[in-house]
Amino acid sequence: MNTTAAHTPYDVDVLVVGAGPAGLTLANLLAREGVDALTITKYPSTAHSPRAHITNQRAMEVYRDLGLEAAVRAVATDNSYLRNNVWATSFAGREIARLETWGAGVERSSDYEAASPTAMCNVPQHRLEPVLLDGALAAGAQVRFDTELIAVAQDEAGVTARVRDRRTGAESALRARYAVGADGARSRVAEQLGFSFTGETDLGAALNIWLEADLTQYCEHRRGTLYWMAQPGNDYWVGSGTWINVTPFTEWVLLVMYDPAEEPDMSEEALIERARLTIGDPDVEITIKSASKWSINHLVADDYRRGRAFLAGDAAHRHPPANGLGTNTSAQDAFNLAWKLAAVLRGQAGDALLDTYSAERQPVGRHVVDRALKSVEDMAGISRALGFEPGQSAEEGWAALDALFGPGEAARARRDEFNTAIELQNHQFNALGTEMDVRYASTAVLADPADEAPQRPADRDPNLHFEPSARPGAMLPHARIERERRAASSIDVVGHGRFALITGIDDAAWRQAVDEFNAQAAAAGRPGLELVQIAQGGQWHDVFAEWDRLRSVGDAGALLVRPDRVIAARFPAADAAEARARLGAALDAILGTARLAPA
Repeated sequence: MNTTAAHTPYDVDVLVVGAGPAGLTLANLLAREGVDALTITKYPSTAHSPRAHITNQRAMEVYRDLGLEAAVRAVATDNSYLRNNVWATSFAGREIARLETWGAGVERSSDYEAASPTAMCNVPQHRLEPVLLDGALAAGAQVRFDTELIAVAQDEAGVTARVRDRRTGAESALRARYAVGADGARSRVAEQLGFSFTGETDLGAALNIWLEADLTQYCEHRRGTLYWMAQPGNDYWVGSGTWINVTPFTEWVLLVMYDPAEEPDMSEEALIERARLTIGDPDVEITIKSASKWSINHLVADDYRRGRAFLAGDAAHRHPPANGLGTNTSAQDAFNLAWKLAAVLRGQAGDALLDTYSAERQPVGRHVVDRALKSVEDMAGISRALGFEPGQSAEEGWAALDALFGPGEAARARRDEFNTAIELQNHQFNALGTEMDVRYASTAVLADPADEAPQRPADRDPNLHFEPSARPGAMLPHARIERERRAASSIDVVGHGRFALITGIDDAAWRQAVDEFNAQAAAAGRPGLELVQIAQGGQWHDVFAEWDRLRSVGDAGALLVRPDRVIAARFPAADAAEARARLGAALDAILGTARLAPA
């Protein structure tokens, strides 16, 4: 891998622009791989306000792979505080409905527990980013704050960036083999390097008010992260205000949608009044910390790669915060891209491997932006069912709400409509399938043409329910295993920047094949394989027989798993010579390299 030696025209191998969740996760992963990378951001520090907060199991699995899971949990709010979504007229007012959410409720907790060895948590972005930064620096990453990208261009051999030190005003040029734009929704990398997007912008306007208010007395009996307030005459799009729990139950972000034709009053007095309206208790003290405006977009890059440049995170996919998918998708972008860049830079893979980043992640980004916008649109049914209408007086609105809970067939029909609207919110707040079900199709996955996907049961909504799979293209499923009284997950024994071959109890042929392959790979400077046996009575004991039900190969078969824990190939039983040939052919196809000659 080239460094900054005098004879090379490159300052770094990879320039990462942006130090948010995507950029800092990528910085961690590249540093672990020993890649000479520099991460720059125009900001003087990590995030200074909560911003994103819901962190799902797929993102937590990335942090687990990096050894940062415990550090993230140390600054997060426990999953038990995620349990309820509450709809009310105000904190002190009438509660209208409650929904158990994020897999913490009685109906879904076992589904979430079975899906992953880690759990969701509420970790606001201004607490997450310092953890990611500390991890990156400890791994040897270079991260430079107050460094703004002014201009960027690329040619066939690399990327040239002009940057400015915002403290001194000094400008300088940087040359890198590759650049990654992780610089957010206003990505300069995307703009200047000609990335195209499909979708719409400015679909709605929103205001975030970060504040302190002790609402413990109104929340302790119904712990949750989101409290939705609905009042007549103050109901633009999704309600009168959404309270996002930052620190239980004293620190909040109040999210308010507003008509962009009418600019909101941003004075401290007006912001306090907005908050007080939906608290409903004039004695609660309110302290405004900051406020900011933002817009709703529905946009995804058509391609995540252009030449030697890539997009990740919000630079590639821009959408509402519904479903809590932003930071989580960003972490997974980085997890997919990092090992591929490392392999190509080491000369262990061909350039075509980098094309698979876009082939695999762009469809995920498309699904995420569509799902997030659909979830926002689905909120409108709640207001309709409550009887709130534009132009009605406050008295008419309150009367409509009172009638919802009255006797008679008309009220019963309205309650049915309302309950259906609330039930629909499971697609946003218990969407385990959307959160977990990642399936890739690219040249870095060797699908078996005869392998038809299993039929999902008719009563299993793909947004709500996750179907674990050991088929190529899927993330390796979680199964509880054990070794020498040490409990672990199947996902713990793969990943960590390396390829692995998972075998069963009858694996003598595969062991010989891996030994031969690794000897040749070491001599040729190619990546080797780690053999991991998971079986009942095996090296890793399948104590609950969960892996036996999931693995999709017999005792003498094997699964090839990529560094990002994606199943790359599935092999039936074979003798040692055939197993060795299959391994070589598979890795050459995945990495785009010339085949290693058989021993």
